[in-house]
Parts: sequence; C-alpha cells; structure tokens
Amino acid sequence: MGKISYSIVDVFSQGKYTGNQLAVFKNAEQLSEHKMQQIAKEVNYSETTFILSDSKKNDGYDVRIFTPNEEVPFAGHPTLGTAYIIQNEIIGEPIEKLTLNFKAGQIPVSFDNEQQILWMKQNNPTFGRILDINEVSDVLNLNTEYIDGRFPIQEVSTGLPVIIVPLKSLQAIKKVRINKEKYYELIEHTDAKAIMVFSPETYSADNNLNVRDFADYFGIPEDAATGSSNGCLASYLVKYRYFGKSEIDIRVEQGYEIKRPSLLFLKARDEKRKITVYVGGQVEKIAQGEWFL
Repeated sequence: MGKISYSIVDVFSQGKYTGNQLAVFKNAEQLSEHKMQQIAKEVNYSETTFILSDSKKNDGYDVRIFTPNEEVPFAGHPTLGTAYIIQNEIIGEPIEKLTLNFKAGQIPVSFDNEQQILWMKQNNPTFGRILDINEVSDVLNLNTEYIDGRFPIQEVSTGLPVIIVPLKSLQAIKKVRINKEKYYELIEHTDAKAIMVFSPETYSADNNLNVRDFADYFGIPEDAATGSSNGCLASYLVKYRYFGKSEIDIRVEQGYEIKRPSLLFLKARDEKRKITVYVGGQVEKIAQGEWFL
C-alpha cells in the first residue's frame, strides 16, 4: 500500500483553530485526477491542494486545487497555505517570494517573515454581468431594503468569479439565509457560482468590512475565509470608489457566523484603469501525517 505525506494548516487565521482549514499534499504527481478528487471529498475541507513535485517548473511549483465537488482553477486560501508549506517543508528556510502554477495561471506569493503575513498578487480583475437586485434578494432571503443600491451587484473575477453583493449593515449580514432552489436557478445563467455579501459594519472595531461567502455549487455552504472572492471584492471597492478613493489598504473579517473567525488584509489600486490586487493573511500549521493510498 502506498502513502503520501500531508499537512493541515489554518489560513487567514487569528491563532490556532481559526481561519480556513486546508489540507496540503506533497509529491502528488503520481495521483490521478480521480484520486485527488476522492481525497478532497474525504478531507471535506472547502479546498485541498496537491503539490505535484518538490521541483520547480517554469520558475514555479505546480499545484492543483480541489473542493469536495470539483477542481477549481484558482482559490485564495489554498494559495497562501500551500506557499507556507513549500517554504517551511520543501525549501526549509525563510524566503522572500515564490510562484505557484495553477490552471488559472501563475500567482506570485511574497513573505513578510517579520509580520508573519503571506501576500498573493492576484490576476487583473474582469468585471462581468450586473445582476437584478430583486433576483439576488430572493436568493439571499433578504428584503431589498438591506441591499446598498448605490453600488451594483456584479460578477467579478481575478481567476475564480464571484457575485459581489453590497449590504448596508451587520444586521443584514446576519439575516442572510440562502434559498438553495433560487440559488441554483440564478447560477445557471452566471459564470460565477459563489456569492459574497459584505457590510461596512463589523464585529471588531479594528476591521473595515465584514463578509460572508456562499458556494454550495462547490460543496461549500459557507466559507470561513475566501481569498479569491476577497480579491474580487478589493477590485470592486476601488473600481466603484466604495471608500471614496482609488486605493485601499484594509482589514476584512469573515467566518464569524460559522464560528471560524478569520482575518484578511486587502490592498488594491486603480491606476489608469488597471487594478492591482493583493490579499494577505497569516497561516498556522495544525498537523501533519501520512495518507494511505
């Protein structure tokens, strides 16, 4: 019987057992796509990653990401968690940066080893369809008065598309209950299969926004911390000048409603119609072991 080594980390954490859980498997090149999907389903975290080899290819490390239901081309917390494992368990010493090769392209990650924060530079955003407020409110089981009509409900992508929904208050955030029938009706006609709602009111006075992310399509009813969607959110915030300016450097809280409090750092700049996006957070190693194949 063969075996493969793996580690478990909490990403965008505020200490152990916070943030978003991730299982990272090393030297996984011998695994078939079917076997990777079976393992990801068994682990049943929002995502599981597979580092194909300890060696670089095209100046980066080849990585595949699976939700419990399917492979995805890019995701945020798997990027930072996997980079952390590569630095600590493959390279074995502090470094300044590395690159991960995903299906969505190359994603560079930099390390602030003093502050213990990892940063990923996401792809330039694309802005897609604007959705109807009534249709989305039905999905959220939320009266339209709780949605901030000053800003659009829109599909945004930096590698994995999401529907961004601006809400007015923390009360609105707490009221969201996904109507699964309406949700699946909606995503039949959208590129994005996840929905992120956000509010300017927060649980912690230190933070700038509270967010929730729902992705039943991927087998994730609600995510504890979503780096890809938060990168899309950062792009949205500067495009529409949500804070009244073309550049942001903010703290975002997520996961409070499912008892996995998470903290994400967002930086974005809209300069001459080109938006650059960085998403950062801390990573905490929880466990390691061997998986029998």
